[in-house]
Order: sequence, then C-alpha cells, then structure tokens
Amino acid sequence: MKKLLIASLMLFGYVSSVNAEVNIGLSFTGGVFDVDGAAEKFTGAHSSSASPGNVVKKASDEGDEAKGLFGIGSIFVEKTLTDRLAVGIDFVPHSMDTETTENTQKTSTSSATGTNTVQVDFEDLTTIYATLALRDNLYAKLGYVSVDVITNESLATGGSYGDTDLDGYTLALGYNKDLNTGAFLRVEASYMDLDGATLTNTADSTKSVTADGITGYGARLSVGKSF
Repeated sequence: MKKLLIASLMLFGYVSSVNAEVNIGLSFTGGVFDVDGAAEKFTGAHSSSASPGNVVKKASDEGDEAKGLFGIGSIFVEKTLTDRLAVGIDFVPHSMDTETTENTQKTSTSSATGTNTVQVDFEDLTTIYATLALRDNLYAKLGYVSVDVITNESLATGGSYGDTDLDGYTLALGYNKDLNTGAFLRVEASYMDLDGATLTNTADSTKSVTADGITGYGARLSVGKSF
C-alpha cells in the first residue's frame, strides 16, 4: 500500500502544476466476485496411518471456485488534463468483511477433533486510474488496484496465516452526465482482476492456503462536483 500512496502523491504533485479542473465525488459499487483456485494444502503425512504425501482441500466439494456478492462506498478525486483525459484516485474508507467459515478436523496425533474458524477483512482498497472520453458522454477507465488482506483465524492446531496485500487492475466503461449546477452523475460497468497469493501457517510450514486470483464484475453509481 505504501508504494501506491507514494505513486499517488507523485502523480498529483505533477498535475497540480497544470491548470486543471478538479472533480470530487462519492460512489457506490455493487457486484459479484470469484475466488479462483481457493484451497488449503498440507504437505507430508497428516494422520497417524497415512503415508507421506500431499493433501489439497478445495474451497467446496463441487470445485475450487468461491463466489460472493459485494457492496462498497468510496470517495474519489480527479484532475482533468485535457478535454478527453483525466487522472484520479478512488479510495474505500471502510473494510469489506467476509463471513466466518468453520470446520472441524481430527488432529494428526489422536482421534480428538478441533474447530478452525477463518474470517478475512479487505482494507484500504485504493485505485489509481485514468479516464478517456470516447465520444459525447461515454468514457473508458483503466486503473491499478491495491488492497490489504487481513486474515482473522482461530486454528485448533495453532498458528496463523498472516496478512498480505493484493494488486491488480480494473477496466470500466461509463456514462457521464454534467448538470447545470457544476455537479455530475455517472454510471459504470466494471471488471476487476487481482493477483493470487499463498500464505504459509506461522506454526507449521507444511500447511498453506492459496487463492489463484480474484475477479469481480460490478456496476457503479457516482455523484460529484467540479471545481
């Protein structure tokens, strides 16, 4: 996230010297996301009667994809560079929390069972983007996305999977309507793709969780004002 903040400061430090219009606004985005290749992996033997080998537990019995709905609010600041080109920063000031999942497993050394619970928070979702007016009120958007992933787990076998950050990109197509008051309204259809990550258990290096990547499709409504 620090890399993104530094890049943001450099970007707006540069365009601040340009005689440019500033747009400030609020957005609400709703949509669906897919987590590809979500799995928990155990290497070596993990039961008293098992021979050494790897075990992979997928996100569901039906496959290795997990899906969910999301709804987020954000604030954005833009500067117009030309009649057709603008750059901006969009920031989500609240966390996005997943539901808590729970499973019960036997330990590798006895028949006793333990309960594992996992819950994840996505924080500081930030996008640096550029918009290009295609014609009339229609525009295209391309952005770089970064988000902090905070894992909150309680594992019967101890340890944790730690936190990480994910980077990716977003593409959108939108319609902008300027009002006589200097305000504007926008609607967008967007696609987002985030890189995957693998986290290793801090108490047992033979255990890890992996997500190959996260993709999302959304619709956004924005309202703002130009200065």
